[in-house]
Amino acid sequence: MFTQIGREGGCLCGAIRYRIEGKPFDADYCHCRMCQKSIGAVFGAWMDFKVQQVTWLKGKVTEFASSEYVRRGFCAQCGCSLTFRHTEYPDYLTLTIASLDDPNSVQPNYHIYTEQQPSWLKIEDNCQRYPQARTK
Repeated sequence: MFTQIGREGGCLCGAIRYRIEGKPFDADYCHCRMCQKSIGAVFGAWMDFKVQQVTWLKGKVTEFASSEYVRRGFCAQCGCSLTFRHTEYPDYLTLTIASLDDPNSVQPNYHIYTEQQPSWLKIEDNCQRYPQARTK
């Protein structure tokens, strides 16, 4: 579910703010260990945009190279996780749904890396599930 209302978001301390135009082209729950560790939660909820849809209003994301091609962005002041960027796809930017001022405006529509999901976590929804990455 993607609503068309104008969306803004930012980090916990307010040092970083952004605006997104239009709808995300996709959104997911990621259960991989990298997301778990970088976010500090048992899964991440992400939304995907073209870079030109995102306007940074305040502050700058600090990036950490979590693997050869992946850069994870966060606020250097409060540590809030904000972005995921794959260097082989420079036209796309992934943002955390939880960083939106209104996270109800975007709902994930599939789960990835469910093999790494904690066994005690039960999410009852109708979303497609993929043991690893979603294949095209």
